[in-house]
Amino acid sequence: MLELKNKIAFVSGAGTVGPGWGNGKATAVPIGRMGDAWNVAHAILFLVTIIRQPLTMLIKTLTQIVVIALAMAASLAALAQEPIGIVIMHGKGGSPSGLVAELARTLESGGYVVANLDMPWSGRRNYDVDVGRAEQEVAAALAGLRNKGANRVFVAGHSQGGIFALHLAGKLEADGYVTIAPGGNVANRVFRENVGSWLVRARQLVADGKGHERATLGDYEGAKGAYLVQAVPAAYVTWFDPDGAMNMDRAVRSVGPRAPILWVAPNRDYPALIRTALPLFRDLPANRFTRLYQPDADHRGAPTAAADEIARWIREVAGDAQ
Repeated sequence: MLELKNKIAFVSGAGTVGPGWGNGKATAVPIGRMGDAWNVAHAILFLVTIIRQPLTMLIKTLTQIVVIALAMAASLAALAQEPIGIVIMHGKGGSPSGLVAELARTLESGGYVVANLDMPWSGRRNYDVDVGRAEQEVAAALAGLRNKGANRVFVAGHSQGGIFALHLAGKLEADGYVTIAPGGNVANRVFRENVGSWLVRARQLVADGKGHERATLGDYEGAKGAYLVQAVPAAYVTWFDPDGAMNMDRAVRSVGPRAPILWVAPNRDYPALIRTALPLFRDLPANRFTRLYQPDADHRGAPTAAADEIARWIREVAGDAQ
């Protein structure tokens, strides 16, 4: 286990689970870790104290234990019955039916209420609305989940959606955020070289009063390279502003300390994302539920590979919030 500022990192090959222990066995222990000699001694002392009590006192003590156990069981049963909601955001040029579809199906089959959104950076929309409007779309989806009975709600995003999830962690009220192989940092050198001139053009179109008319502009993706999109200039400039929402360093710094983050960093991700994942994770504010999870997957397969761990982590965080 790697301790990082009160954050726990899971370093794994096939997908390790369980806080504190690689095989996850500690999650079944009430104290959340393996007991030491003092824990055993205290347990024995407690049992001896019960045995030495008069019969009436023993019955009273055992009755109290049973009542507490029943109350805990009722609480757990209520937790299991109450739906948990999650918003899922795909990556650049993607769609709800693409790389995040299996993640959505896994969570839905586990009883989660899922809002799998078509985001402004999808292949269909191509930056049709600005960052502020996208924030409103996710906020509306969270409200919809709450209206369906979800008392605890989470936000997850893949690739570009992962950066936006970090951005939202400093903007919206949710119980936790999942960033899956976050990528598309518009502040890095490669983005500036490939998109910088298009950002100048978009700003000029806005200045000329043509900001709401779709125009040919440029985009960039590591696996795809530079390519053209038909985008709305006024919206485009908010997504590609080097100091804006898609600046990953800024997004990490904007995360509030009360927002737990599950950072999924696949061990076969693009080299540039592998290099930056751990340093950025270290910059997150301390939160006892913030975790780094490293499944054996590439960038495109990360949402599916991490689905079970995402479900487990959400249950852990939601159970504590109960």
